[in-house]
Amino acid sequence: MRQIILDTETTGLETSEGHRIIEIGCIELVNRRLTGNHYHQYLQPDREIDESAIEVHGITNEFLVDKPRFANVADEFLDFIKGGQLVIHNALFDIGFINYEFSLLGSKWGKVQDHCTILDTLLMAREMHPGQRNSLDALCKRYDIDNTSRTLHGALLDSEILADVYLAMTGGQTLLLLDAENERSAAEQVQERAPINADRPRLRVIKANDAEQSSHKAYLDMLDKVAGSASLWREFDADSN
Repeated sequence: MRQIILDTETTGLETSEGHRIIEIGCIELVNRRLTGNHYHQYLQPDREIDESAIEVHGITNEFLVDKPRFANVADEFLDFIKGGQLVIHNALFDIGFINYEFSLLGSKWGKVQDHCTILDTLLMAREMHPGQRNSLDALCKRYDIDNTSRTLHGALLDSEILADVYLAMTGGQTLLLLDAENERSAAEQVQERAPINADRPRLRVIKANDAEQSSHKAYLDMLDKVAGSASLWREFDADSN
């Protein structure tokens, strides 16, 4: 499964007022592993950035003067996200802006939904933690994720943080990079294993009670909904019965 963690920064809050995207940041996950592939681009919006927006992300009009326009990068951006599942915090905002940019290029571009599926981690968090604050910063605190580098919003930085948050929300696996150089050989790992005492007492097996089984099933239902298909845990449960 290929997923793209995505975030944007914009000149303001409303496309109805002609506001545009000025930064796109994407991080690639394959089978819940960070691949190291990413897409990052600053954009010239051909309009002034609201002062309130600059206070949030720190991107100025002067900085964007020599940056490409969305039309210049639309092909490579679409190639990067096409066919994947976009994972976005408050997807309604970012998808609305991307679809607006596509609409300015012509009807042949369609909408993001024509090329990708979309998962909104804000909606997921509200379902998992009803009645609580579910901003990205709040989720970092809840899942003990370091976001001290986030003094200002930035599309690529926020995508990196959201990747950690999403993986923590859906079962962990935040540090599994596909980097062969960091892989140790099986022989090296075996040598580090301590021998087990053959005379050790038998381990006590404690089976889950009804409440724990019910909680486990509810968590699997949530994973199935996120993944769009039955999780592998279903097979393990079937084998154990």
